Amino acid sequence: MLLLLKLSLVPASILLASLAARRFGHAISGVLSGLPLIAAPVTGGLLIDLDPAHVAAIGSATLASVPAAVAHIVAFAWLSRRLPGWACLAGAALAFATIGWIVTAPSWPLPPPVSIAAPLLALAIMPRAPWLAGGVHVPRGEIAMRVAAALALAAIILLGADTLPARVSGLLLAFPITGSILPTFTLPAYGYPATVNLLRGFANGLIGFSVFFLALPALLGAGASKPLAFAASLAAAVLAAWLVHRVRDAAARRQQRA
Repeated sequence: MLLLLKLSLVPASILLASLAARRFGHAISGVLSGLPLIAAPVTGGLLIDLDPAHVAAIGSATLASVPAAVAHIVAFAWLSRRLPGWACLAGAALAFATIGWIVTAPSWPLPPPVSIAAPLLALAIMPRAPWLAGGVHVPRGEIAMRVAAALALAAIILLGADTLPARVSGLLLAFPITGSILPTFTLPAYGYPATVNLLRGFANGLIGFSVFFLALPALLGAGASKPLAFAASLAAAVLAAWLVHRVRDAAARRQQRA
């Protein structure tokens, strides 16, 4: 049931992010993509069926995958300066697998603050590009192709996760699908600056993702009710991502006026 939920949420999140690009631009599209639009509803479904301690453990494991997602988007951003989209995606997937295999090793558990700091590090080390504000024209045909590609990629990942060893399955389930599909389409259609804006927005959204999976286990462990822990964690995630975006937007506008 949860696999079907995730399979349906993936194209929905791609559609939402693409429509956001139309209205607000690539950066906001990236922020939405980085937020737990898929992971939060799936976790909410788990909360209905599982005890709080089990869900808290899953949340902590999900949080540990954030550095791998950061490696993915940073690699894509740097490779997009010179390479076509498919090559950037291949290099980003390799970076994700390499870092993911390291951080999920039982002998090397990462403390939660590392996962919170990882998206901030991504914003610091990603290539710079002009800040692009305002909506962009994303044709309906392109949106349909994005959704279809996301659905196909999600199906492959979910089917693989059912048959492969647990550690590999966990990495597959943490693979940033929206962070793969959106920049792969953005690069050839809108260019390198738009791609970097999108991926820097994604890193911004990952801050909210990390806050959600840091707060949820903490609140459940402190004895908060499931609905309260879920709602408070989601609110904290959105607030954190919004605050960072506002700071980045204000800094970019000051830089443009200077």
